[in-house]
Amino acid sequence: MDHYEVLGLSRNATKEEIKEAFRKLAMEFHPDKHSHSSNSVRDAATLRFKLASHAYETLIDDRKRADYNHRSYNNNNGPTTTGFNSSSYGYSPRSGTNSSYGYYRRARNGDAFVSKIEIALRYLKTRSFLLNLAFAGVLLSGTVIIDTSRDALWKMHNPGKSFEDAMESVEKAKGVKR
Repeated sequence: MDHYEVLGLSRNATKEEIKEAFRKLAMEFHPDKHSHSSNSVRDAATLRFKLASHAYETLIDDRKRADYNHRSYNNNNGPTTTGFNSSSYGYSPRSGTNSSYGYYRRARNGDAFVSKIEIALRYLKTRSFLLNLAFAGVLLSGTVIIDTSRDALWKMHNPGKSFEDAMESVEKAKGVKR
């Protein structure tokens, strides 16, 4: 099902038009409004409300809308069918619940490898990954600096002696005192 069709809008609708269309549908199909209706009417209204909510959430967010437009239009063949039970994009009940819906993207047969690379690249571009990478770099460079400065300080205060020689003399001194 096309999100624009669900809200009764054209593809070049503004955010205000999207909000207004959703408000109108939400007032008409909200589950609380149909709480005293028959089960079939209530279920149909709930489904329409969920469809409208999903369409609104997708189209009101610029990134999601661009992604949806990219996935729902094929350059050569025009619109493709998307939505519930689509092969590439849609909504599905999360495991164990009937009322909780979540976004998912299914990989088509040939897209499984590409999808994993895409996921890895998205992760590598996240702010948290970059911050963790910078923090690890600071820790590593700090460790190298401390190690190098320790050796330089030893050589400065103990000219001509290696650390190993100093440790041998300490061990000999401990053995003599006993």
